[in-house]
Amino acid sequence: MAKTGNASLILKLLAGLIIGALLGFVANESVMDVVVSARHIFGQIIFFLVPLVIVGFITPAIVRLGRNASKILVTAVCLAYFSSVGAALFSMFSGYLIIPHLSIATQTENLRSLPEMVFRLDIPPLFSVMSALITALFFGLGIAWTKSETLSRIFMELERVVTWLVTRVLIPILPFFVGLSFMGLAYEGSLTRHLPIFVSMVLLVIVGHFIWLALLYGIGGAVSGRNPSRIFRYYAPAYLTAVGTMSSAATLPVALECARRSPVLSKTMVEFMVPLGATVHLCGSVLTETFFCMTISLMLYGTLPSLGTMLLFCVLLGIFAVGAPGVPGGTVVASLGIVTGVLGFDQTGVALLIAIFALQDSFGTACNVTGDGALTLMLEGLFNRHGELGPLQSPQDMENA
Repeated sequence: MAKTGNASLILKLLAGLIIGALLGFVANESVMDVVVSARHIFGQIIFFLVPLVIVGFITPAIVRLGRNASKILVTAVCLAYFSSVGAALFSMFSGYLIIPHLSIATQTENLRSLPEMVFRLDIPPLFSVMSALITALFFGLGIAWTKSETLSRIFMELERVVTWLVTRVLIPILPFFVGLSFMGLAYEGSLTRHLPIFVSMVLLVIVGHFIWLALLYGIGGAVSGRNPSRIFRYYAPAYLTAVGTMSSAATLPVALECARRSPVLSKTMVEFMVPLGATVHLCGSVLTETFFCMTISLMLYGTLPSLGTMLLFCVLLGIFAVGAPGVPGGTVVASLGIVTGVLGFDQTGVALLIAIFALQDSFGTACNVTGDGALTLMLEGLFNRHGELGPLQSPQDMENA
C-alpha cells in the first residue's frame, strides 16, 4: 500500500477500524448476527477478485517489460526485486528472533464467541492463487517472447477492466470489511488484549526500515566506490514528505530534487532510476508486511509459519511488489492471494493485516522512497562509474536543482 499509497483510502481504513472497534464494544448478539454475515460476504467478494488482480496486473507488466527491456532497465528491476526480497528475508529472520519474545496472547478461552452466520453466500474464485500466478508468469513471458499483438492488446484491456473492478469494487468495500472485522474483534475481547502488540509491531518495523536503508546505502557505496552519506543526507525532505503525504507519487518531485542535489549522482541516472524506483521498489512495504504477517499468524492462529512457508512467501512477495505496481491499494492488496494461499490467513487475518499495515503506511512509503537513492547509487557503480552515461552533478547543477 505504501508506494501507491492513497491518503484518502488510509483515512477510510482508519475510520473503519476505529468506528468498528467502538461499535463492537457495545454491540449485542442480534447486531453481531448481521455483522458476521456481512463480513463473510465482503470477504468472499475480495477473495474472488484476488486471482483476477494477479492475472490482470502481472501479465501486462511482464509484457511491457519484455517490449522495453534494456540492459539497464532489467538490471534496475532486478535490483528492486532483490532489495524487496532481501528486506523480506531480513524481516523474516528478525521475526523468528523477536516475535516469540513478545507478550502475544494466543489463548482464546476467555473470549466471547461470535454468533453463527444467519445468511451465508459463498463465491468461489475462478482458480486458485498459485494457478493465477503461474498463468500470469507463463502468459506474460510467452506474449513477450512471441510478440503476440492480439494477446498483448487483450491483456492490456483486461488490465483496464481489473483496474476498474479494484477501484470501484474492491477498494470501496475494504473499509467496511476492516470495520466489520474489528467490530468482531472488539466484541470477542481480543482487540483490547492485543492493542499493546499492535503498537510494538509498528515501532519495530520502523526500526527495521532504518536498518535496511543503512544496509542498502552501504552496498551502494561499496558497488560505486562513492560515499553514500553524500546522498542520504539530502533525502530528509523526501522522507518527511512521504511521511506526511503517504504517497510516493506526491513525493516524487521532492525525491528527484533531493537526489539531484547529491554530488555523487549523475542527472541521467537520477532521472531514470528515481521515477522507476517510485513504481517498482517497495522494500519498506515488503519488510513491514512480512513482519506483520508473522506476528498476526502467532496472534490469531497460535503459531509462526514454518521456515519453508515463509521462504516461499518472501520470494513471491518480491514478485508481487515489482510485478503489480499498478494495483490500487498497493502491496497488501496485490499480495492478498499469497497471504491467503501460502500463509493460510482467513478473513479475520486479512482484515487485521490491512488495518495494522495502514497504521504505518506513511513510514513504509518513506523507506521505499529513500531506498531509491541507494539503488541509483548502485546503478552509478555498474553503468556510470567513469561518467559513461553523463557526468556527476556539478556545483552549478546542484545550485540550479
